[in-house]
Amino acid sequence: MAAEPKPASAARPDLGYAWYTVSVLTVCYTLSFIDRQIFGLLVGPIKAEFGVSDTQIGLLSGLAFSLFYTLVSLPLGRLVDRYSRRIIIGAGVFFWSLMTAACAIAPGYGGLFLARMGVGIGEATLAPAAVSMISDSFPNDRLGSAMSLYGIGIYLGSGLALLLGGAVIAAVSQIPAITLPVFGEIASWRATFMIVGLPGLFIAFWALSLREPARKNTLKAMDGQTAQLTIRETLVEVGKRWQAVAGIALGLMFQAVALYSYMLWSPATLQRTFDWSPQVTGLVMGIVVLIGGTAGMLAGGRFSDRGLRGGRRDAALRVAALSSFGGFAVFALLGIALQNDWATVSVFFLGVILLAMPAGSCYAAAQMVFPNQVRGQVMALILFIANLGGLTMGPLLPGLLNDYVFRDEGALGVSLGITLAASTLAAALVFGWARPAYRRHHEALNP
Repeated sequence: MAAEPKPASAARPDLGYAWYTVSVLTVCYTLSFIDRQIFGLLVGPIKAEFGVSDTQIGLLSGLAFSLFYTLVSLPLGRLVDRYSRRIIIGAGVFFWSLMTAACAIAPGYGGLFLARMGVGIGEATLAPAAVSMISDSFPNDRLGSAMSLYGIGIYLGSGLALLLGGAVIAAVSQIPAITLPVFGEIASWRATFMIVGLPGLFIAFWALSLREPARKNTLKAMDGQTAQLTIRETLVEVGKRWQAVAGIALGLMFQAVALYSYMLWSPATLQRTFDWSPQVTGLVMGIVVLIGGTAGMLAGGRFSDRGLRGGRRDAALRVAALSSFGGFAVFALLGIALQNDWATVSVFFLGVILLAMPAGSCYAAAQMVFPNQVRGQVMALILFIANLGGLTMGPLLPGLLNDYVFRDEGALGVSLGITLAASTLAAALVFGWARPAYRRHHEALNP
């Protein structure tokens, strides 16, 4: 049984090794998004081979991945709070890389669906364990920047998937067909999955080489030892902070709807609306996502840390709410911008800067109002809610609007714009609603 919550602080961490740790974890996160987002460039050949609709592609990209990604995140969060986080991360990186490569040998739509499920299971290990490790490696006034550095993996990975994916597709299409025993001839889209999946098998061992940081801000039992909280006690800690948790989780869910619809359907919008080739689309959108997303993520963390040092306990949620509203204002213009290809690219660039800003600050925010023994589980709960909505609805909504409302493949950009504007506005409102409660909890745990 834990004593009355009285967090104990560990010694100030070694910042040099802390930045090395977050750099390695950023590489892992980048890899996860390369493996996840390469699918967006392969929509055309997959549709052609399997004869599926936009809605089925949305299910393959969203539900197949997110079903187990979300389901296993909660038990993984409890493991993160009790066992070695580096081992959990290393095993996860190895497994998801193996399953990405396995997409190359999927015999049909069902087989590819199962392989994408496997990718989701492996990638579910990373975020709760990585965020927990980072929070134990940095003081609070550096945590926003550290989480944002980790968070740029989303945009590094997605941008590199677009940049390198287009190049890989072009290169693979020029070489003779690859033939494997049992599986026969491998199409170029299948070879692409194999090429991007295999390097992760080696990165997994790099993650295993990290030192496990000492856990800080742990609740103490009556005998002075670190308390191990039961599931019931964990739920009590969450219940005390329900509004802050709900605000962060639901805000990130609406952000995830926008993010995953953007990542999957923005390249397809340029290809369908302006007849851009996959190679040109990959180059342009790769640069947009890489530069814009990275800039937005780092700016969000920097603004959050600066606000916290200036005495604004709710700085993280202020940044999240304001940037989400800015994203709404930009994406609301997409329907008008579709008259010109470079106007559309400009909206995508400005939009991804604002879309990137909330995540790092919100990851840090969630860690700063909970004791250490529940941080992995709380992060898993937040990601469960965010991904359950974001990963399923984000890829699916534009396809549904296109197939059943507009009934026009050329209207994809309008469907995407509606999804992006509505979800970012909802995120802004939810983040704003959670601010007062979050501020009170931050003051209580960080006097």
